[in-house]
Amino acid sequence: MRSPGSTCAGTPTTRLDWLRHRRRSQAAQDAAHRWGLRLLEDPALDARDAHPAWQPGHAAVVQLYPDADPPVDAESFAFWRIPGHKQLLHDGKGLALTARSPGHCLRFALAPGLEDGMAVAYAHRGGAAAPARGHVFGAALADARRRPTPAALLELHTLQALDATLAGASLRDVAEGLFGADAVAADWHADGDLRARVRRLVRRGDALMRGGYRRLAQLSPLEKGRFDGDAKRP
Repeated sequence: MRSPGSTCAGTPTTRLDWLRHRRRSQAAQDAAHRWGLRLLEDPALDARDAHPAWQPGHAAVVQLYPDADPPVDAESFAFWRIPGHKQLLHDGKGLALTARSPGHCLRFALAPGLEDGMAVAYAHRGGAAAPARGHVFGAALADARRRPTPAALLELHTLQALDATLAGASLRDVAEGLFGADAVAADWHADGDLRARVRRLVRRGDALMRGGYRRLAQLSPLEKGRFDGDAKRP
């Protein structure tokens, strides 16, 4: 079963934009902005190799700066204390740090000059509430130990079901991947709850792929245009 991260990059209309604009840099940048990205990502990449460069401004991104006037108890930037699998990406404009752990994804925008061990100041864009001083990384560590919420688990299962279906898996294969072979052997029936649950996940994933994922990314809905019909083709 493929990682769910490939789903957004592989929607039919992003594939069309990639093929149409990859050799024209300015047009490609305009197409990327349509999707809330700084740069178009190759939709053929495996999710483990794809690193979408989202435009700045997302409320979940914590901006980190060297603290020019730190208090005595100033918090230090500690790269290796941030939990999860860490990825650094520079898209030509700024350095972004993403740290992923089960059920969580932490995103930071790193200011130029910030180094490990420096006193750090942080900010959130818009109306998002910033954590109290001294708790930015402590809260991240605490969050990483929590179990995924039911809502987060639903999104994860939805994307996994979609990716498995796109890879050619049957409903039963999807169920075994999500819930285990024992659960399928015990509860897989034509009118059973488990089979109905998997069907709902697959339908929900298909809806996400065809534009619904923009709600999760807090992007505005796509305007209906010349490529709208193409997005509905299998």
